[in-house]
Amino acid sequence: MERSLPLFLESIGYSAWERVFQRPEGYPYYHWLHTLEGEGRFELLGQAVRLTRGQGVLLTPFAPHSYYPASDRWSTIYITFGGAAAEAIMEALHMNSSTIYEEGEGPSFGTLFNDLFRRIERTPSHSDIDVSTDLYYFLMQLRKFGMLNHEPSLSQYYQRLAPIVGWMEEHLADNIGLPEIAAHAQVGIHALHELFQQAFDMSPYSYFIQLRIREAKKIILQHPERALREVAEQTGFNDVSHFVATFRKKEGITPGKYRDLHQTVDQAAVTERRGWSETVGEERVEEAREE
Repeated sequence: MERSLPLFLESIGYSAWERVFQRPEGYPYYHWLHTLEGEGRFELLGQAVRLTRGQGVLLTPFAPHSYYPASDRWSTIYITFGGAAAEAIMEALHMNSSTIYEEGEGPSFGTLFNDLFRRIERTPSHSDIDVSTDLYYFLMQLRKFGMLNHEPSLSQYYQRLAPIVGWMEEHLADNIGLPEIAAHAQVGIHALHELFQQAFDMSPYSYFIQLRIREAKKIILQHPERALREVAEQTGFNDVSHFVATFRKKEGITPGKYRDLHQTVDQAAVTERRGWSETVGEERVEEAREE
């Protein structure tokens, strides 16, 4: 077990007859436990909850807890893990808290576990690095398909937002904002904001700007000779200076530098002849100011 890896697997297994555990000091690693058959009682953060088939619990290190069978037979599956980047990864996935999970519409917890277990057990040459990668994939799938506090899973949020995102992609060049997006979605602005925060961890308008910048990058790569003002207009920016400032804020470089980094020698020659700096004086001044 290589503890210097971002993630390492401390233990993994199946308990046909789960026992009574009392851990007032918690467990030193992240601990995933889900019910395969029967029912258990789990005491966490001063509350006792049922853990039935299709439910699991993710515990952070040293979280006080206890659990015991609540049926004649309580069968569980467990995974414990840590790693040099475990806390940072769990924070990034918004999973760094002790929480009860429920299965959503995607793969069952048992399926996710079996996929992980088979990859580890059936490959003799499976290295610690491979295990670390597989464990990360398991966590990503759990984050995507697991439901927290009876709320929809990420996958379900994505499905609900897919038509809205598709409409946004079709109207990148139009002069629209949050009210128009909410009107098309037929939901209130607050409700729309909550949906996007849950699915993408950003506001709907920030996501719309991200789509516009992505489209601008695509145009720049496919048509490096195209004037900067034209690229801005095709992606919904009526003001070139606003486009340049937004592009730089999102990408860390100006559109001109982005183009220069990705174009070929032949494309550079064409661009030089037509020249972004020769299109409009405002564009030349803004590029010089930003760079």
